[in-house]
Amino acid sequence: MSIVGLLTFANFNGVMAQDATTTEATEQVAATADSAAPAEAVAETAAEETAAPAAEETTKSFHQVLKEKYIQGGAGWMTPVLLCLIFGMALVIERILYLNMATTNVKKLLNGIEDNVKSGNYEAAKELCRNTRGPVASIFYQGLDRMDQGLENVEKAVTSYGGVQMARLENNLTWIGLFIALAPSFGFLGTVVGMVQAFDDIEVAGDISPTVVAGGMKVALLTTIFGLIVAIILQIFYNYILTKIESLVDQMEDGSISFMDILVKYHK
Repeated sequence: MSIVGLLTFANFNGVMAQDATTTEATEQVAATADSAAPAEAVAETAAEETAAPAAEETTKSFHQVLKEKYIQGGAGWMTPVLLCLIFGMALVIERILYLNMATTNVKKLLNGIEDNVKSGNYEAAKELCRNTRGPVASIFYQGLDRMDQGLENVEKAVTSYGGVQMARLENNLTWIGLFIALAPSFGFLGTVVGMVQAFDDIEVAGDISPTVVAGGMKVALLTTIFGLIVAIILQIFYNYILTKIESLVDQMEDGSISFMDILVKYHK
């Protein structure tokens, strides 16, 4: 009985020791988890703070990016390119507004002139032309104003004044073409000067390392990029203006032929 009691007591002590060890291990794991939680929170906060500036950098507006590239390209060479864009667009807007205002409903104008000429009321026909804007109406007015000189003089007046109106339609196109040529020229010039400066930096550094060459070449090529962009923008508007002028010239030519046919038909 004594031996059985001793064995039972020993087993009981072993179980108690194992329970105590398990409890201590559980408490250590819980303590480690509790201490790791604030560390993870701090790490997450730091990661969020680090990601915030990165997100701000990646969400720069187009205006900010354009401003940075302008500064990197150098104000000395980027400013002439910018001036070409400003003056070129000013002339483009002026031409587009002028040509849109010069557009005339030629068919309606010819019908009104024919009604007045048929009844012999040339003054009313001239008044109609005066109140109608556009080069076509101006040409018709010049012809009606010379009706007392004969149809031959009327035809000469229409032809001559048509050339004058065509020249007015093409006004300032030469300047727009000049800015189209100047913008990339300034860009190329800035690039060449930048390349020379890059080689000077190589000579001073005595090394052809990428860091020495890349910076200067990047700045130099920015002027060419902006110059080409300006030239492309102005060229698109220039071609639109030419198309608009061709349309107005066709209206002038067709309208002048119909106008002379009306005068020949009803002239007494």
